[in-house]
Amino acid sequence: MRCTASAAEAKSIINKNPYEAMEEKLRELLSQRKRNLIKDNNLRPSAVLVPLFAKSGERHILFIKRSQEVKDHKGEISFPGGLWEKSDERLEKTALREALEEIGIRPTDVKILGLLDDIKTTSTSYRVTPIVGVIPHPYPFTINRVEVDEIIEIPLNHLIDKGNSVKETITRDGVTYTGQVYHYMHYLIWGATARILSNLFEVLIRTL
Repeated sequence: MRCTASAAEAKSIINKNPYEAMEEKLRELLSQRKRNLIKDNNLRPSAVLVPLFAKSGERHILFIKRSQEVKDHKGEISFPGGLWEKSDERLEKTALREALEEIGIRPTDVKILGLLDDIKTTSTSYRVTPIVGVIPHPYPFTINRVEVDEIIEIPLNHLIDKGNSVKETITRDGVTYTGQVYHYMHYLIWGATARILSNLFEVLIRTL
């Protein structure tokens, strides 16, 4: 299934309907599709929040750049999230708790639309469940500098445009990744985050 679009298609996907209409269509598609579940007790369960928002009339997605002080994925572009804890009960709560801890997004400010496919990380043996949600903008983010270097806001139509992504091979810390890599300014989005994006765009393209 396609995970990118032409520039014209990308603009159509992002701009043809009011933002709220896209939200509801995405919620519907996520609820109807059969998720790919990874059942492997050797993997550590975790979850990330995939935050969508409207800014200056354009739809965006929020990422974080991890600090050099975190244990895993130092300096990488990712979504806010982390390991499941027993007190979380559900993985949705994991994603919301981590988003609050890392960048100050209050759980009550997130409108959850649904879940994407489980993803396995290559180097850390996480089983990541992506939770797609909508947040308000502007937002009074509070960055936890121990875990996060910066917040990155990228227009959806830039990322979904096939001219801004390509299959590449990247090697970091002795681990090699070959797959879709998304480019924005000086940022590279690769690995599990890129696979989550590709999965999201597979669903979004169905809104055409």
